[in-house]
Amino acid sequence: MLDKMTPLQRHVCMSHIRSKDTRPEQAVRRELWQRGYRYRLNVRTLPGTPDIVLPKYRTAIFVNGCFWHGHRGCAKYTVPKTNVDFWKAKVAHNQEHDALNIQRLESIFWNVITVWECELSKALLPATIDRIETRIKANKANLDTYTARRRQDRRFAIEQARRRKGIAAFIEAELHLPFRIPDKVRKASYDTEITPDSEE
Repeated sequence: MLDKMTPLQRHVCMSHIRSKDTRPEQAVRRELWQRGYRYRLNVRTLPGTPDIVLPKYRTAIFVNGCFWHGHRGCAKYTVPKTNVDFWKAKVAHNQEHDALNIQRLESIFWNVITVWECELSKALLPATIDRIETRIKANKANLDTYTARRRQDRRFAIEQARRRKGIAAFIEAELHLPFRIPDKVRKASYDTEITPDSEE
């Protein structure tokens, strides 16, 4: 089916689509808030400026529109019949950008959850939020385990460093002691010393 709008009308229509505070984002935020999760929005210091960030759980959430991010197999993602090459390139660029941002976040030990617009319909919303919450809790458990292991490794490293420092100090002190032959050794050496007179 061809687009019934003129290019100018389509341009005006598309320009009114927001990239922040969309209805899908608001739905996810509202449900998470009601379940007791506190978050930050659009954190620019993180790759991709995630829509929702839960620092306590080291989790970043992207709420993606199915059309703009090319949700494969979704009824909401169809390539327009006009200006096909432009839209295909646009969506492909968005997909590459998404994959790169996820890779960057994971490289700095952030967990990424992607939520699609089609998963937030009235019928699917509870199950989708349950899935998100399960992932958040799993991320927190993994973070706690990692933090405890890091703390234990840090304590072990500190103990080893103190031990090495003590050994180094002991060796340094030993090296600076004046060398002295004990009296018993000196006397024994003197008693057994062979002189030319004794050989005759």
